[in-house]
Amino acid sequence: MSERCVGVIGGSGLYEMEGFAELREVRVRTPFGDPSDAILCGELRAPQGNVRLAFLPRHGRGHRYSPSTIPYRANLWALKSLGCTEILSVSAVGSMREDLHPGDFVIVDQFFDRTMGRASTFFGTGLVAHVMFADPLCKELGDLLYEQGRALSIPIHRGGTYLCMEGPAFSTRAESRIYRQWGVDVIGMTNLTEAKLAREAEISYATIAMVTDYDCWHEEHDAVTVDAVVAVMRSNVGKAKALLAATAPRLAQPLACACKDALKSAIMTHREAIDPAMAEALRPIVGRYLGG
Repeated sequence: MSERCVGVIGGSGLYEMEGFAELREVRVRTPFGDPSDAILCGELRAPQGNVRLAFLPRHGRGHRYSPSTIPYRANLWALKSLGCTEILSVSAVGSMREDLHPGDFVIVDQFFDRTMGRASTFFGTGLVAHVMFADPLCKELGDLLYEQGRALSIPIHRGGTYLCMEGPAFSTRAESRIYRQWGVDVIGMTNLTEAKLAREAEISYATIAMVTDYDCWHEEHDAVTVDAVVAVMRSNVGKAKALLAATAPRLAQPLACACKDALKSAIMTHREAIDPAMAEALRPIVGRYLGG
């Protein structure tokens, strides 16, 4: 495994962060196919300290993958194999609340799953594990992001439920109204799947949800469009870079959180019944429990 680093999953616009040096592209081959793209590795140099970073655009450069076709398992396996112990995930979301405005950031703490049939686990026949997922995001990492966002005067909110829909189409008006009745706070298409895999990989994971629109429930705002999402995303890039640059140096040492031991009591398959091929494929993830 490579030198420990902090992973960032988001868009390619984040690659041009000031102070990001010693850049190199890394292409990782995984048992789950190729990741979305090459991973850009380098060092973020800051007064608070230097930290290694690994950037991965979840949709691939040029936005080639839809939310349903993103190779999530390959992405998370690759970041784990490169030594990532924390992942900061940056993504666009729709707001389901009047007080969460386009341009605001939300550090969510819960998910509601409305995806359909995605591969969202590394485990299966031959090696079964059940991780705890009651609290699906790392509290310590989320708190750190929120504190840094407040210090930077970013309009940022702590806590909330992210409804993860399948996509790629946006919600119908009926769906949007019902989701609001359920009490969810934001809606997106990607982060729950990443969070499940990160937990299995014992990686601390937090979502920086950037509000771009009001979905289609708000009578005083137009229904969401790609153009509107992209426009707000572009205006948020600077804030996202600043938040990442302020937070990452404080992760020079791994967080002391329960995420790092998520598999400790989760592997159910008896040692003698474990499929050797699966154990080998998941070596970066389960190796310390299986003696490899």
